[in-house]
Order: sequence, then structure tokens, then C-alpha cells
Amino acid sequence: MALLTPDQIGAADDRRWEDVDVPEWGGTVRVASMSGTDRNAYQKQMLILGSNGRPQGVDLADQYARLLAKCLVDEDFRRLYVTDKQVKGLGAKNGAVLERLATIAKRVSGLGEEAVDDAAGKSEPTPSGSSTSD
Repeated sequence: MALLTPDQIGAADDRRWEDVDVPEWGGTVRVASMSGTDRNAYQKQMLILGSNGRPQGVDLADQYARLLAKCLVDEDFRRLYVTDKQVKGLGAKNGAVLERLATIAKRVSGLGEEAVDDAAGKSEPTPSGSSTSD
């Protein structure tokens, strides 16, 4: 098998999404995976940095709304929530609905609790994938 080129990687549509019925809101929403850039920004946004610049904790305020703001999209994959005011409004919605959608957003984005711990520097280092042979 030939190795991929940067152009081939760039052309690949690797988005994942689920269209989810939300009866509480009277319709369906599309929950899409975050890009690598969005995922890093979300994780960074959750960190509380100390005066030394090192992670001191995790900011869980509006965590579901902040996650869903990066994952709720329209048919053309444009984000529905962009401004801080919009995200605050989303955070005011039913917490059970937000949690249900956030679970889906985490799944399609490959984001779990361990990813938050990684961002906060709480996890063990991952072993290298390289190997040597005799």
C-alpha cells in the first residue's frame, strides 16, 4: 500500500457526525466531530493555569455548552453557536439534554475523560509506538 501524500490527507473527508432527535427542542440536531484545532482549543479553554503557567485545575463552567458549540452544525457543517453570548444561551438549556448531546459529541470526536486529564497534565505518558528489531 502506498503512503498518503499531504494532498491526499487534506482531501479526505474524515468528519464523523450523528443526526440526533431532540424531542425537548422539537427537532433534530447534527452533532459533528471536532477538528483537531477545535479539539485543542476546547481542551485549552477548560484549563485553569497557575501563576507559573502550569495547569492547576479544570474549569467545568458551561462545559457542555462549550463542547456543543464546537460540535452542533448545520447541513453545511457550519457551527450553530459561535459567540460567547450564544454559548451562554445554549448553556441555559435543559442540562439533561445538553449532557445527552455532549456524550454524543465526545464519542464522535474521540474525546473522553482521559483526554481532559491529558490536557491538565494528569495522565501517564503514552509509550512510544516505535520498536526495534534484533
